Amino acid sequence: MSDDDDNQPSGAATLTRDQLIHMMTDMAEVRSVELKMTVPADQRMAMSALDLDPLRGKLRQVYFFDTPDLDLFKSGWVLRARRTQGADADTAVKLRPAIPNELPADVRSSRNLKIEMDVTRGSYVVSASLKGTRPSDAVQEALRGERPLKRLFTKEQRSFFATRGSTEPGWDDLVPLGPILVVFLKFTPRGLKRRLTIEQWHYPGEVPLVEISTKATPHNAFEVFNESTGFLRIHGLSASGAQEPKTRRALEFYAKPIVDARAEA
Repeated sequence: MSDDDDNQPSGAATLTRDQLIHMMTDMAEVRSVELKMTVPADQRMAMSALDLDPLRGKLRQVYFFDTPDLDLFKSGWVLRARRTQGADADTAVKLRPAIPNELPADVRSSRNLKIEMDVTRGSYVVSASLKGTRPSDAVQEALRGERPLKRLFTKEQRSFFATRGSTEPGWDDLVPLGPILVVFLKFTPRGLKRRLTIEQWHYPGEVPLVEISTKATPHNAFEVFNESTGFLRIHGLSASGAQEPKTRRALEFYAKPIVDARAEA
């Protein structure tokens, strides 16, 4: 989230007029809007003012699957699997940017489809994500080679993934990229009637990436933006500096050693 301009949604202050018009047009095609803000390192001490209870947080282990050169990501596809403390594993096949009315009819009608707009300072993207649920040990089985990677994903997800075209990388070309340890907490802070989510993504030897986000509908995105950014600003938090996309950073972090090792071979 960005508080550069209290009259525009997150990121709008750095968009041109034409880009803002396009964003509002695209917003009419999505089901939900997620406003996101990467918390700069010099503001993280201020988060203690939000009266967080860290013991209410949960742990996740996140893996992405792509080629070492990130061919899927470059063509707009993201494959992800997550293990969550005390819950089943979940998988996602995501296309972004996505044009909702150009998705296959069976995908558009699926109850497992999530069409969402992610908005950060200076940018937005519409994504179409097909969700799946798996037993908690399924991810580990796939990583150990006891389960074919494609069988980690549901038949519906595999069908969606097949629409990318036969020239794109196949299942056998993909490698696991991870794990990323994620600590996340969903809570409604005192003084704000909306729920916030805080995620802390941990990479070996790196400073964690911290993101605050909140959900909105296309109809109340402006209202949610104004309330949330105003609340965070009072507590010393605002979107400044680089806004790092979590997925891109994770993919690049784990792909680089593979590419480097291949170059040295």
